[in-house]
Amino acid sequence: MARLIYSAISSLDGFTVDADGGFDWAAPDEQVHAFVNDVERPIGTYLYGRRMYEVMKVWQTMHDEPGQADVSYDYAHIWQSADKIVYSTTLDTVETPRTTLERSFDPAAVQAIKDRAERDVTVGGPNLAAHALRAGLVDEVQQFVSPVVVGGGTHFLPRGVRFALELADERRFDNGVVFLSYHVVR
Repeated sequence: MARLIYSAISSLDGFTVDADGGFDWAAPDEQVHAFVNDVERPIGTYLYGRRMYEVMKVWQTMHDEPGQADVSYDYAHIWQSADKIVYSTTLDTVETPRTTLERSFDPAAVQAIKDRAERDVTVGGPNLAAHALRAGLVDEVQQFVSPVVVGGGTHFLPRGVRFALELADERRFDNGVVFLSYHVVR
């Protein structure tokens, strides 16, 4: 059975986007980006909400953009090689290959995806992750903590959810970002 991993970049005060919806403060440098690539390389399926999908779909055409860093081209290949499932009630269609559209998050269906997957699955975006966390489906939580306090926005973790964690990995980067990986204790 594959693991379901929730992974996101956040501010030190625990937000994935600031109060204005911005996340330019979260852009990884090349060292962090290369590490993200290695963390994401084994992923077989991405689960996205509409907003996260709209942010991430740029990776489908990133290889067409001249002058990109090698880590960007590498990530574009990683992203394009994985399946994507987008959960949205407002999208009519999806624009990228290997992508399916689901109207609602069904915990039993996500469990079935985990059960039959040969590679790990990630849930992207704090709103969709909240559904998976509340359903007890998440096996690992990965957080890239950026050295910035943004004062408000969208929380990395949902309110009202409680679970125990066991530290699995940590890493500090030259730009002050800290990677934390925790296994969910069942």
